[in-house]
Amino acid sequence: MLVSSAPQSLPFPDRLQVINQILDSLSSCERRRLCYLCERPDADSSVASVKEMLNSKVTSHENAHLLLEELMLRLGRFDILKKVLKVSREEVERSLRYNQLLPGYRVLMVNICEDLVIADLEDLKFLLSKKVSREKTENAKNFLDVIIELEKLDLVSPDRVDVLEDCLRSIGRIDLAKKVTAYKTAGGIPEQHSPQPSCTASPIPQRQPFFAAARVNAPVYREQSCASQIDWYKFNTKPRGVCVIIDCVGNDGEMLKQTFKALHFNVTLYQWLSAEDTLSVLRETIRQRETHRGDGFVCCIISRGTANHLLGTDMYGRGLPMDAVRRLFSADECPMLAGKPKLFFIQRYSAPEHMPCARVDHRDEDLETDGCDGRPICNQIPTAADVFWSHCWTDERQLERGQHRSVYLKALTDGLEKAQRRKTHLVDVHTEVNGAIFEHNKRHPGENYHIDVKHTLRKDLYLE
Repeated sequence: MLVSSAPQSLPFPDRLQVINQILDSLSSCERRRLCYLCERPDADSSVASVKEMLNSKVTSHENAHLLLEELMLRLGRFDILKKVLKVSREEVERSLRYNQLLPGYRVLMVNICEDLVIADLEDLKFLLSKKVSREKTENAKNFLDVIIELEKLDLVSPDRVDVLEDCLRSIGRIDLAKKVTAYKTAGGIPEQHSPQPSCTASPIPQRQPFFAAARVNAPVYREQSCASQIDWYKFNTKPRGVCVIIDCVGNDGEMLKQTFKALHFNVTLYQWLSAEDTLSVLRETIRQRETHRGDGFVCCIISRGTANHLLGTDMYGRGLPMDAVRRLFSADECPMLAGKPKLFFIQRYSAPEHMPCARVDHRDEDLETDGCDGRPICNQIPTAADVFWSHCWTDERQLERGQHRSVYLKALTDGLEKAQRRKTHLVDVHTEVNGAIFEHNKRHPGENYHIDVKHTLRKDLYLE
């Protein structure tokens, strides 16, 4: 007597009823993604066809219920998990931690499909126009359509994703390219949804002084960690933190205010301050308890100035040293901000270096703080750690133009808004800002902007 060796489906009462409930709740796009996850990319995505396909898949699977749970998890339909399958998202993630049923490659492609916007898709299709026929690219309605064509041409497969990785980098989707890189590095295993248990970090090695830190396109310094340690800053308090904006020229402060409000910061905008008033505002900011409660701090300053000093509205004097602005919020001066990212965005309009010194200069002893008490979060965190310093400058004569707007600040706000949607690392945002400035300088050689970005971030930083 022959005994079948085919896998037997676990008892699953009312299987057809459950499948019907699921498919009644899915859109046509979600059914399309479901077919792709089930390794039937060319299947008809009509309800009847998908119902037949899914029933066949579930019937032959040894763990039918978990398969349906993972499919709904990958589609982001947590409501179906709860209402139809009677299980929570967290329970499914725990079950899948060591027992993922769907192919990691297909899960990755679906995740990328969900994160791509229409403009990204069009850029991607343009890049691939020499590899994929025009008819195919024109008919591609989403990312999965493009991937299926690349798979047919044997340009992309579970073992071959370099073409996709390069294309994503070329269209500026560094965040998605990193997911592909992680997939390759892990040997075809996508990132888990749930963070792994953390381990104790190694002591942080001695660092170079702050102003020896790397520029935008240099490697990011991170503290040593084991594979399971979370290597990004926690950024989920409400509000995320305090953002102080000092606009001494009266042009772009409001634009910055709206951007950082959208990023969930508590924003205060000050306008037309002298160098002395700027110092007073910053000192008052670090005295306020609210400054210490969030997960980070942001300072934006728009001012005339010389190479190393900010003048504010002053016409004379050396002004406020820019290095002093940063030191006001260091771990030594403000221990309660130790370990938290401190972001500085400076737009300086260059004034002549040699000006009559009719006003009082600001000395180091003037910068003493007395309102930020508390102990450092971690004695191992270097004083200059967790700082991101972005300083752009251009000639002050640009302020004489009517309706002047800073190219740097416009590129920055645009980049931050896109990064919020795309979950892009702040360093990658500045790579795009640098590109925008380069293009502007090429088109307008008489209106050059210069940018200098340094940072001592120990982890990745995402402003969501």
